[in-house]
Amino acid sequence: MERIWIDLYEAAREVLRPRSVSEMIEAGGVAAAVEAASGKIYVGVCVDTACTLGVCAERNALFSMITHGENAIRRVIAIGSDGKAMAPCGACRELMAQLMPKAYKDVLIMMDYDQNRVMTLGELTPQWWL
Repeated sequence: MERIWIDLYEAAREVLRPRSVSEMIEAGGVAAAVEAASGKIYVGVCVDTACTLGVCAERNALFSMITHGENAIRRVIAIGSDGKAMAPCGACRELMAQLMPKAYKDVLIMMDYDQNRVMTLGELTPQWWL
C-alpha cells in the first residue's frame, strides 16, 4: 500500500469520534481525509442534524480544503465508526465532479482499506450529468 493511503487513513482515524453535539446534532460517526493536488491532507467529519442540514465527512473535508485556497483533489478516504473504508455517497461524488469537471474521473477513492482496493471516481460515477 502506498504511504499516502496510510497517512490519509490515520488522519481520518484521528478525527473519528462519534458524539452528540446537542440534543439535535450528532457528529463524527464518519470521518474523511482528502489529499489535495498540493499533497496537503484535509479532514472532516459528518455532522448529522435533526433538520437534515448536516454534511457528510467527505464534503466537510473538501470544504476545509476549499477554505484553505485549494481546489483540486487526488485521493479520498472515508471511514465509518468501525474503521472500515466506505464509498462516498452520491452528493459527495457530485461535489467532487463539480469541483473538477474535466478531471474528476481520475480522483482515487479508497473502497476497502484492509484489501487496498482503490477505484477512480470515474468508475464510481461513469455517467455524470454535465
